[in-house]
Amino acid sequence: MNLEDLKKELVAISRLAYHRGLTSGVSGNISQRVPGHDQVLIKRSGTSFADAQTSDFLLVALTGELLAGSGTPSVEINFHLGIYRERPDVGAVLHGHSTFATAFAVAGKTLPALTLASAEGLGEVPLVPYAPAGSQELAALVVQAFRSSNIKAALLRRHGMVTVGKDLRQAFYLADLVEDTAKVALLARLIS
Repeated sequence: MNLEDLKKELVAISRLAYHRGLTSGVSGNISQRVPGHDQVLIKRSGTSFADAQTSDFLLVALTGELLAGSGTPSVEINFHLGIYRERPDVGAVLHGHSTFATAFAVAGKTLPALTLASAEGLGEVPLVPYAPAGSQELAALVVQAFRSSNIKAALLRRHGMVTVGKDLRQAFYLADLVEDTAKVALLARLIS
């Protein structure tokens, strides 16, 4: 798959994520490893998932150097790149601010694996301690949470969620499962 095809896939998944409520406004970010290279395509800062275009994805080296595109990479570029450096199995990273998962993160609650789908699909979902958005501290905490290859998703205290996958579709499906799990967990607490 060439860079333009990868960007088209990023656009398609970004729009799906927006319409599934996995992020809002211009918040959140998404990236994809360029197969066979130490490079990543990442959403540029200030771009909404809703109307992302191929030009909104910047090519960045795993070292952080901007290789192609105009604009500023997402403020969370450091945790994206850190995950890719730490986890060669990861092909995509999605960071969203979905309502129910973020509610758990704001409340400082871990996400319980109440359903068979969440127990099997997600497993443990760690809660990353609070650090300011875009900070080196947050990047280090997120990378630490994803150090184990068993971790597919994490909640960021007072912030949102992060999922990783072997490809964009898997990262998207896992983000959708995190949000659905948070909805079910909240509803189960209300009716029990």
